[in-house]
Amino acid sequence: MNLSDFLIMRHELLLTMAALIVLMVDLGMPEKHKLSVVPVSIVLFFAVTVIGFLPAPEGTLFGGMYHTNSLTVLMKNILNIGLLIVMLQSAHWLSLEENRQKLGEFFVLLMSTLIGMNFMISSGDFLMFYLGLELATIPMAALAAYVHSQNKSAEAGIKLILISALSSGILLFGLSMIYGTTGSIFFDEVRAGFSNEPLQVLALIFFFTGMGFKISLVPFHLWTADVYEGAPVNVTSYLSVVSKGAAVFIFIIILYTVFSSLVTIWKDVVYFLSILTMTVGNLFALRQKNLKRFLAFSSIAQAGFILLGILPGSQLGMTSVVYFMLVYIFSNLGAFGVIAAISARTGKETMDDYNGLYHTNPKLSLLMTLALFSLAGIPPVAGFFGKFFLFTSAASAGYYWLVFIAVLNATISLYYYLLVVKAMFINKNDDPIAHFKSDFATRLGLVLCLAGIVIVGFYSTIYEIINNNTFGIN
Repeated sequence: MNLSDFLIMRHELLLTMAALIVLMVDLGMPEKHKLSVVPVSIVLFFAVTVIGFLPAPEGTLFGGMYHTNSLTVLMKNILNIGLLIVMLQSAHWLSLEENRQKLGEFFVLLMSTLIGMNFMISSGDFLMFYLGLELATIPMAALAAYVHSQNKSAEAGIKLILISALSSGILLFGLSMIYGTTGSIFFDEVRAGFSNEPLQVLALIFFFTGMGFKISLVPFHLWTADVYEGAPVNVTSYLSVVSKGAAVFIFIIILYTVFSSLVTIWKDVVYFLSILTMTVGNLFALRQKNLKRFLAFSSIAQAGFILLGILPGSQLGMTSVVYFMLVYIFSNLGAFGVIAAISARTGKETMDDYNGLYHTNPKLSLLMTLALFSLAGIPPVAGFFGKFFLFTSAASAGYYWLVFIAVLNATISLYYYLLVVKAMFINKNDDPIAHFKSDFATRLGLVLCLAGIVIVGFYSTIYEIINNNTFGIN
């Protein structure tokens, strides 16, 4: 192997170097300058994100275990954007007295999970896929339990690691069946070795179940609300966007490549799960008062909409899913960014706490409204175009009834998103959240979300770029 071969792993190598630098800075920084770890980490990761958009060679490594192409690079860059925003929105929360002793840990754990996600997306066999999955999951449990002084945070970490162990065991059992029936773990060889025998269909079911836990598909979603509520807000936003985005990306890649010969079977499963996931997620979101649980069930419903793009098994479907995930990152992080800013200063996280927010914090209220409108799919913000392309891809494959059910669910989601808007703009409150000014990093993160919500939908070139990079997935 020479230097050009290692450049194929550019994203992973840069992240590893950045994590090591942050670790060394954290260990060597005097106690009185400990807060300097935050800007150093953000600037380092900003450089990693920018370099990720530069042209890079494509190819394979380790005998085909690792591969990269324009599509995997695009997916990694989307995840980088999401993590950069999360880091910016976490700056003020990390500066609080109770978090100053473990600043380096937070950033190293974040980068470690992203390294695992990148390996997972670039995997060429099930061994690399599983190693990436575990590298992404284990640090995530530590992040969920980041606030040691809060029992809810520790509980969230325990629940996440236990449910991850269960889902990984189920997934591994399915992968063992694949190896037993095909004699290989490499994606191309497995695809060629499929003969649609019953054991392979059972392996597909186990694979679906394992990934269903990671994406929070119903009925594998029961852990989501509890973990989202117990984890710190910034970790919850990372879980709901970057972690879910990586799982969706590898899920659709494996379905479109490895399980392409079983498409008639998994399409029926996706059809059923899409209806169940979006409906259950929306109905439970109607009942929530805690905003983290509210957005947890909202993210479950959004996973149901994502399945509409997976269902056609076409380039249009792949493009729609990748585009929707980009829109979802800006929309969901916009909402979580407002919640994080308010929670860090007041500790308030319920819907009733937001009564009259517009009168004291109009800018945050307007951004929250745009983010929720984008999640609901209201024009002209980017979320409308994201859902429009998902519906179009499903309709192009003839799934008209499914699109009709999705439209009904989108209407239900609009109702509960408007409940938050009503609380901020209409409901009276004798003691509303006091006016405050966010720090520069938080404002920058929120501005990036606002720009994404407004620009991504109107700048059609973004959709064309994604479409051009998804060619040949079948």
